[in-house]
Amino acid sequence: MGDRKRLTLHALRDYHARGEKLAARTCYDASFARLLDNAGVDILQVGDSLGMVVEGNATTLAVAMDTMVHHTAAVARGNTTAWIIADMPFGSYHESEAQALHNAVRLMQAGAHMVKLEGGSWVAPTIRFLVERGIAVCGHVGFTPQAVHALGGYRIQGRSAEGAAQLITDASAVAQAGAEMLVLELVPSSLAAELTATIGIPVIGIGAGSACSGQVLVLYDMLGMTHGTVPRFVRNFMVDAGSIAEAVGRYVADVKAGRFPDDHVHGY
Repeated sequence: MGDRKRLTLHALRDYHARGEKLAARTCYDASFARLLDNAGVDILQVGDSLGMVVEGNATTLAVAMDTMVHHTAAVARGNTTAWIIADMPFGSYHESEAQALHNAVRLMQAGAHMVKLEGGSWVAPTIRFLVERGIAVCGHVGFTPQAVHALGGYRIQGRSAEGAAQLITDASAVAQAGAEMLVLELVPSSLAAELTATIGIPVIGIGAGSACSGQVLVLYDMLGMTHGTVPRFVRNFMVDAGSIAEAVGRYVADVKAGRFPDDHVHGY
């Protein structure tokens, strides 16, 4: 991928308009950033999932803002062409729009190209506030890990008619507020397909079926390094791969070709 140009928001929009799938991966350090970028990954997500897979916590809730800034800067140093999204951790945007702006600025100054906020209609005003100030935003609806306790654990969202309607309302509110991208987690593939076809911005799925505009997986999950329960939608790409680079290349190829994920496999 040495001849690949640096990906911009305009380039990602063009990918989406052409129907080309986007391959995203979580990433937490410079070495993996370099490897993933060289393997053709489009989007590096500095996820607050690092609280679990790097720090060993049971949830993402303990991740500090300073930690996210540190890891975002490391990923930015290792990356050359991929688009970098940094998660806003729990409590970093809930208090006020001013708080959200302060923390988003920290992530952007560390090297992020876009920040990601979890939540639906309630977070739309904050998204609009950030977008109006020149910060690109990715939304996140469906199962939102920062609300894991309120949601009763790792559960598929939008199964009932009422739940599906609320999810569509939330996704629409996020898009209308100016979010340029949306992560959709743990929802039925039929609902994900409907949202992807109508919302007008790229939808990056995780446990949401193959009809999404792209896919993201936690890096360590796809390398067979999951500690504890492996989500059913995860595929171990290290099986029969000769190296991590080959495994990542297979992931990119399978996402682009629509071979991953399996629409019949959901949940944890």
